[in-house]
Amino acid sequence: MDFQTKYITPDIKLSSYEGKLFKTEALFNDHMLIWFISGETKIIMAEANYLFGTGDIFLIPRNQLATVINYPKDGLPHKTVAMHLSSGRLREFYSGHHIKPKAPPSYKIRSFNDHFLLRSYLASLIPYFESQEPFPEDIAAIKINEAINILRIIDSDIDTILANFEEPGKIDLAGFMEKNFMFNMSMDKFSYLTGRSLSTFNRDFKKHFYTTPQKWLTQKRLELAHYELKEKKKKPVEVYLEVGFEDLSHFSFAFRKHFGYPPTGL
Repeated sequence: MDFQTKYITPDIKLSSYEGKLFKTEALFNDHMLIWFISGETKIIMAEANYLFGTGDIFLIPRNQLATVINYPKDGLPHKTVAMHLSSGRLREFYSGHHIKPKAPPSYKIRSFNDHFLLRSYLASLIPYFESQEPFPEDIAAIKINEAINILRIIDSDIDTILANFEEPGKIDLAGFMEKNFMFNMSMDKFSYLTGRSLSTFNRDFKKHFYTTPQKWLTQKRLELAHYELKEKKKKPVEVYLEVGFEDLSHFSFAFRKHFGYPPTGL
């Protein structure tokens, strides 16, 4: 795997990957504005799956669980420019705008296709990655504010996301886990997103499901894999990453142990 990342600031980076596949489980602390230069990415979230390729520009809201699978394509690397829109930056920006979101935020990925304003803006960052000089912080702040202003011009509802600074509150644990079990996250992150301490999460989990989180997660992932293999006629190599396993051989072993036959037996 040849993975390279160049930063012009801690919040703005150019990533390039050459290899067969790169998968990660993501819980972004910041909103992420992404511009695809080449390659392809599949993003799996609880409510929807997305496929992005060359030229696409999109915003991933913060505090959302996602499985991200990156591929080089057509002989070109998987290459993106990514910008973190942190709560600190956004609080500073909105402090001068006095905006209160009028509607609850939608946490789906916002796609801007290949919008010319965003594309021109993001392309203007490329020369900075080649510079050997430090990127001044005041200019970095200006560039990030420019991105926010463009987003507000082209998306009239973007303030409902960017100007919302609430942290996860205590929510229905059972409902959340039923929607998000396929994401291979630590118990610390699951507990945070349900608004609980780790000890409270484990206690509430056992109260709802009468077993440990890890045993329950493994069973749910295997049951989903079985459905995908049998009903949708997918192959094991197409399924194991999407249901929360990191390794095909481990998935095959766990599947056989649970069902009594290998995933290729369906």
